[in-house]
Amino acid sequence: MKFEELNLQPEILKAISKEGYETPSPIQEKAIPPALEGRDVLGCAQTGTGKTAAFALPILQNILKNPLENNSPRKIRALVLTPTRELALQIAESFNTYGQYTDINCMVLFGGVSANPQIGQLREGKVDILIATPGRLNDLISQREVNLNNVETFVLDEADRMLDMGFVHDVKKIIARVPRDRQTLFFSATMPPEITSMVSSILKNPAKVTVTPVSSTVDMIEQSVYFVDKVNKIKLLMHLLKDTSIVSALVFTRTKHGADKVVKELEKNQINAQAIHGNKSQNARVTALSNFKTGVTRVLVATDIAARGIDIDELSHVFNYDVPNISETYVHRIGRTGRAGLGGIAIAFCDIEEKQYLVDIEKLIGKRVPVVADHPYPMTIFTIEPKVKQERPRRPNPNNFKKEGQAGKTGKSAKPDKFGKPEKYNPYAGKKSPIRSQAGNRATAKKGHVKKG
Repeated sequence: MKFEELNLQPEILKAISKEGYETPSPIQEKAIPPALEGRDVLGCAQTGTGKTAAFALPILQNILKNPLENNSPRKIRALVLTPTRELALQIAESFNTYGQYTDINCMVLFGGVSANPQIGQLREGKVDILIATPGRLNDLISQREVNLNNVETFVLDEADRMLDMGFVHDVKKIIARVPRDRQTLFFSATMPPEITSMVSSILKNPAKVTVTPVSSTVDMIEQSVYFVDKVNKIKLLMHLLKDTSIVSALVFTRTKHGADKVVKELEKNQINAQAIHGNKSQNARVTALSNFKTGVTRVLVATDIAARGIDIDELSHVFNYDVPNISETYVHRIGRTGRAGLGGIAIAFCDIEEKQYLVDIEKLIGKRVPVVADHPYPMTIFTIEPKVKQERPRRPNPNNFKKEGQAGKTGKSAKPDKFGKPEKYNPYAGKKSPIRSQAGNRATAKKGHVKKG
């Protein structure tokens, strides 16, 4: 099938042709026709298979074929909800590319930056397509700066990651603001049970599109695993990066702190690296991603959430520095390479505590990951040390401390009270209470007396 056979508007076909695209990818070929008919679509396909165009082209087509009346103010006619700012920017770039010969305006809305410029752009009333992250969108909805009453098409992209990031409640709030009479396009790389239950509540008789088996890996990606102790992972990474054929490498860590630590060690050894994660400012993340795409930075160290939106056709290597505890996450990670029909290499470092994660991954992908045994840092720790729970020290009770010549709270030498029980130690016994003294001072001051001394 050719793009011309999809009956797209001439302006869209011209933009597609300029970008050098002739035939749609499998997900585009199956999802675009029902979307053009106005049906809801449930799309499941691997990362890097062209899901963005699968919903962007129908949205542009709908707006072009159904223009607003002359002199009518522009309204937000399409809403795309996505989990991260990087992915939002990437989607906006695709809309601008496919709609470059139209006057359709697209806007990106995300947190981590001042909301004032975004509010100003919204107030101009020139937005046709809004691409947003859930947090900032809900914030501006509560401030009555965003009106979703005219949304005709609602897209939920990377739905599985929305769940992982805890956006479920935010998403439901936004759906409640969108008109019920709408078209919904729902796309995800994986389809866990939680997603399936959500689908039934927001989609109406959807066209179900599945291109490859759920969570299957790209066949052209060469996978391998190195068994190595946790303390030697950084040494193994630096050893492998000595290979000059590794032009660009994306390294995944489990935590933000871990990403910064890896970058610090790599830079000590003159390996050009940058980190990208949620604690980085928006400008820092954009700069790091731009440097990586242009080849200025050779190694980009990222967490899973921040890596959504990294779309590089010629990314040669992906390193799982930490094996993910969620099997589907492994599929997302290695899907960063092997894009656009190209090959790629995915390498995992597995310590003793991560072996079970590897077993779960192999069950999901349906094959064994080849083990590389010949390397300078083989695993030497084969048992998992039990974690000892350290009890927090209790705060001392002052009544239990003895004063000179006096017993503690239950001491036998303590003077019994009238009931025959040992008296509790009172540090103010025989003295004026400082609280009462202060009260007395205030009372004295009111009468005009000045305390001497």
